[in-house]
Amino acid sequence: MFGRRKILAEGEVVYLFEPTRASAEDFLAMTSASQMFHHPWVFPATDQRRFRGYLDRLDAGQAFGFFIGRLEDDALLGVININDVIFGGLRSGSLGYYIAADFARRGYMSEGLSLVLDRAFTDLKLHRLEANVQPGNAASLGLIQRLGFHKEGFSPGYLQIDGVWRDHERWAILAEEWLGANGLSSRQMRRQYGVVA
Repeated sequence: MFGRRKILAEGEVVYLFEPTRASAEDFLAMTSASQMFHHPWVFPATDQRRFRGYLDRLDAGQAFGFFIGRLEDDALLGVININDVIFGGLRSGSLGYYIAADFARRGYMSEGLSLVLDRAFTDLKLHRLEANVQPGNAASLGLIQRLGFHKEGFSPGYLQIDGVWRDHERWAILAEEWLGANGLSSRQMRRQYGVVA
């Protein structure tokens, strides 16, 4: 069913797969068709050169990348990255994510991000993840609030996007908050207690 894709995790309606050069055509079609929807929040690669740069950054270990596919038809829905990962005593990273315009507000990103949080806190053994969101991005703010992130503050001129230093709200979640007292991932808890997300 998944052909050339290396499946990293599977949910009820979506799965995560590894970004590779084989996905370039699907990725560039998605980002090119969604440019107006993504702006001014994110400016993903829309050409082969920038896509190769994205993959090179993942290969260099500066980030972990995940593509979201739909189980029913393998459509590429969106992208989630864990950026600026620091191990050692900090064990932290910063999330970046975006979905194709045609698939927005259908719950796909919620499930995809849940799967990434499971991997971040179980496989990567991170302690903390941040989501830094521009104040006007209501959809993204709603998403991270639903997933249990808590607001830590406001940072003027926090991140440069498309050549402009943009204000961001800082949100975060800790491993113990996501995994719960029993240390199970959200997917393991859903299976154990028969809960469907």
